[in-house]
Amino acid sequence: MKNIILHHFRVIRYTFLRLLHSPGASLLNLLVIGIALSLPVGGYVLLKNIQGISSQMAGTPQISAFLAANTTPDEITHLSSQLKEHAAIDHIEFVPRDLALKQLQLSTGLSDVTGGLAQNPLPDAFIIYPVAMDVKKLELLRDDLKTWSKFEHVQLDSAWAYKLEALLKFGRLLVLILAAMFSFALVAITFNTIRLQILTQREEIEVSKLIGATNGFIRRPFLYFGLIQGLLGGIASWLIIAFCLRLLNYSLAGLTQLYATNFTLAHLSFGDSLSLLGFSAYLGWLGAWLSVSNHLWQIEPR
Repeated sequence: MKNIILHHFRVIRYTFLRLLHSPGASLLNLLVIGIALSLPVGGYVLLKNIQGISSQMAGTPQISAFLAANTTPDEITHLSSQLKEHAAIDHIEFVPRDLALKQLQLSTGLSDVTGGLAQNPLPDAFIIYPVAMDVKKLELLRDDLKTWSKFEHVQLDSAWAYKLEALLKFGRLLVLILAAMFSFALVAITFNTIRLQILTQREEIEVSKLIGATNGFIRRPFLYFGLIQGLLGGIASWLIIAFCLRLLNYSLAGLTQLYATNFTLAHLSFGDSLSLLGFSAYLGWLGAWLSVSNHLWQIEPR
């Protein structure tokens, strides 16, 4: 077991020495991989930030539930308790009919007209603030509240939510397409790099096969090279995105001051960062494995 661990350690050390042996070419490869990864990942970061901005601009979704005219105070208290205990509701606000009429008079300036009414035509209402922002979940909550006997009318303004969901859906699809394209590019870069290494070490590999080296033994250094190259490319991508976000936040500082806000573009979370590094390392390993598998069978001792 100890010998196996030492062997892997020596292979990793040899891989880093190989990268340092040609620093110019290695740095260029890492920059290409980093830029290729930073485009879809940067799109993902911007999409998450845009989602946060859009949610703030659109405001918190509200459901207005208007009570029937014959609802008693005890029934209103009971409904209030039920709404507060509902798992899909964050909090509620009760608007009595008298307060609603006063707000209408102030907002429209029709106090003379409404003052001449024989009775208040407005119903008591609950303003409901849901937990979820998803359109489907909001509609499910609205439909559920419609079944409550004392609610005369339940209203949800979901037009903004549909627009936001459509925009985010398009953005996610665009990021997915970019991720697929540039993932293929990363695999192709690693495939070609390993192919050139195999061709330059063809005689060495043939000799190793003659003295009994297995395909797994020969394949291992190339797989480590692809994995480490992909991992370093992921780190380069993370640094590129961090640098770009820093520049954008510097430009946003003046804009946010004009609107009296303190918004900044957030970088990848810790979990997303680990996913980026793991995915880039896997793509590098995959490119190396495809290249070695494609060429190793051709190199047989004659």
